[in-house]
Amino acid sequence: MHKKILAHLNEAILLFNNQLVLTYINTAGEILLEDSAKHLLGLNAQILFKSSDSLLSDLKQCLKNNEPLVDRELSLSYLNQSMIINFSATPLFENGQLADILVELQQIDRHIRISKEEQLLAQQNISKLLVKGLAHEIKNPLGGIRGAAQLLEFELHDEELKEYTQIIIQESDRLKSLMDKMLGPNKPSKKKSLNIHEILERVRQLVNIEANHNIKILTDYDPSIPNLKADKNQLIQAVLNIVQNAMQAMVDGGQIIMKTRIQRHLTIGRKRYKLTAKVDIIDNGPGISGELMSQIFYPMITSRAEGTGLGLSIAQSLINQHNGLIECESEPENTVFTIYLPLEAEYAQS
Repeated sequence: MHKKILAHLNEAILLFNNQLVLTYINTAGEILLEDSAKHLLGLNAQILFKSSDSLLSDLKQCLKNNEPLVDRELSLSYLNQSMIINFSATPLFENGQLADILVELQQIDRHIRISKEEQLLAQQNISKLLVKGLAHEIKNPLGGIRGAAQLLEFELHDEELKEYTQIIIQESDRLKSLMDKMLGPNKPSKKKSLNIHEILERVRQLVNIEANHNIKILTDYDPSIPNLKADKNQLIQAVLNIVQNAMQAMVDGGQIIMKTRIQRHLTIGRKRYKLTAKVDIIDNGPGISGELMSQIFYPMITSRAEGTGLGLSIAQSLINQHNGLIECESEPENTVFTIYLPLEAEYAQS
């Protein structure tokens, strides 16, 4: 009965015997470690937590002192993943002798990430509404200015004076184009089944044409990623904006890596997905300053004098339309833009 109860808990529960051999793990534990009970049972904690010194030390201390132990914000590494967890260990006695240690692991970086993600999405929505309102307000008088300049040009006979009206018309058109970009795509998505690597390879072809010889575009693909339903042109534009942003930051050259992996059991916007395509765009440029990091997805935010600051904002908007999200982490010589795209609809969980 107790195993049925443990199996349905949301927290990872592991049971070790007095030799620190794993004898039980619930479903949440399998999900946390992304491995099956069949493979995990029988492993010694020395092997299971060999890359997590603090956690292993706590477990040995609990075994030695026969006392409960709680530790917070520990780093847990297993297979190819790492996470931050809260740890508790409780010794279980039988006939006065230590028989087992009950371990509870609670992943907290996921909660932190969800909170940051919700904040990011809320900021995006507010920003989008403000920008759309501003863009509409600017476009209306622009049409009048352009029309007045055209009428004035018909009345002028001096060709030199007509040059001024042409400047007014051209600049009005440029501002209108900028406003259209701020408003985002105005065509509905045409989603079809496609492979994410089609998108990345197309982007690689495009940027190789405009890249200087001192910028290398490398790939690290996981060919096992299944198809997703997406608008091909919109995803190309989103990824292209990110890659071009990286290229513009590396004025002295460098390399960009496009990397794909499967992300399991990811929550985006309060919806959990069994399978998500994870695309990392990694560059070894100068990095993004701390001042800009919290604002990089806002429109008109840029560190370049000639930039419009719309590329990343538009990319985030396009990925949001696919129920996905873009995140960024940056330090000098290691900036990572991560795109999360849920796979086919049947993988979504409520």
